[in-house]
Amino acid sequence: MKALEGVRILDFTHVQSGPTCTQLLAWFGADVIKVERPGTGDITRGQLMDVPNADSLYFTMLNHNKRSITLDTKNKTGKEVLERLIKTCDVLVENFGPGVLDRMGFPWETIQKLNPRMIVASIKGFGPGPYEDCKVYENVAQCTGGAASTTGFRDGLPLVTGAQIGDSGTGLHLALGIVTALFQRTHSGKGQRVTCAMQDGVLNLCRVKLRDQQRLAHGPLTEYSQFGEGVPFGSATPRAGNDSGGGQPGRILKCKGWEGDPDAYIYFITQAPVWEKICDVIGEPTWKTDPNFATPKARLPRLNQIFERIEQWTMTKTKFEAMDILNEFDIPCGPILSMKELAEDQSLRATGTVVEVDHPKRGKYLSVGNPIKLSDSPADVKRSPLLGEHTEEVLRDVLGYSADEVASIKASGATEPPQKRAAAE
Repeated sequence: MKALEGVRILDFTHVQSGPTCTQLLAWFGADVIKVERPGTGDITRGQLMDVPNADSLYFTMLNHNKRSITLDTKNKTGKEVLERLIKTCDVLVENFGPGVLDRMGFPWETIQKLNPRMIVASIKGFGPGPYEDCKVYENVAQCTGGAASTTGFRDGLPLVTGAQIGDSGTGLHLALGIVTALFQRTHSGKGQRVTCAMQDGVLNLCRVKLRDQQRLAHGPLTEYSQFGEGVPFGSATPRAGNDSGGGQPGRILKCKGWEGDPDAYIYFITQAPVWEKICDVIGEPTWKTDPNFATPKARLPRLNQIFERIEQWTMTKTKFEAMDILNEFDIPCGPILSMKELAEDQSLRATGTVVEVDHPKRGKYLSVGNPIKLSDSPADVKRSPLLGEHTEEVLRDVLGYSADEVASIKASGATEPPQKRAAAE
């Protein structure tokens, strides 16, 4: 039995943040019923398409293990079906724009009357405040949550990261909120609202930079490169390039072949307990007793010199050779792995972190699997649903409609796109 088996999710999410959340719940065994607009569905089905007449990877990689139904909630019969779904499901998840659920005729108060045990989970761009009615996308969240202002080099532009910390990061936060609310319901018997703002989620992931903002009031940030370069600090946490975000100085260094390989680099951390081993590996044994290098405090103003010398050594080794040598001495390091290298990593295939999925229209493709492993709840990855693939199945098996009632619902146009309805008429 899977961890969330028996939990039914009404999935009104689209694009990335909400689908990330509901996919994680589906991996853990929840029955996720994705409600989509007839004829078009989730907009990402047609975005960044690489195979003609097949759902895009953008959609397929965010909607595994779900069932899809099409439903026109503006249609009278469609609205009745939705009410029945609300009465039947445990959780409703949405990432609509502000006020959309209310305009559909389903504010919190109405949902609570239909199903007092229902949990309504929402992702918004901002929490209450001056921007709460603004629409937010991934990079906007990164910028307004503090990530961009602290990413990049201090003499360059702020940068967003390739990790989707705004969308997927907030979806992961919301999933935890939903599971927590489900657990509380076992005691209270009542549902509740769960809300996660993208700005809040990004800021939570940037907490070490908020830490540094407060440290600035008591002096310079000594582990930042600019301290060793004698560059004064301003009033806000600066961009720190590839400096470590913790108390152990670290940098990205070139490795053998870097001239022709954009990923021939390694991250190297000069952890204090292994400093003497570092000195031996790079051929600087005198640094172990030299007062300019022997202590962490003495090394701070000389980090550029130290990492330049370490890089002279790493440039004589491939990133994997360097990692093998450094790991023998417990020196913290990690190669810069490209998406190609990760896709081909057999150890990630073996653990289910990278999976191969077979789709009826696009064939086989790679996707991420569940990054959270439970010993008694395996998370198998099933392909994403075709648009409306499970409409009749859900109407019949979940909501209990008879065959005649299902035919009547379809005839009403509640599950069909406008052009198909017009042709039928």
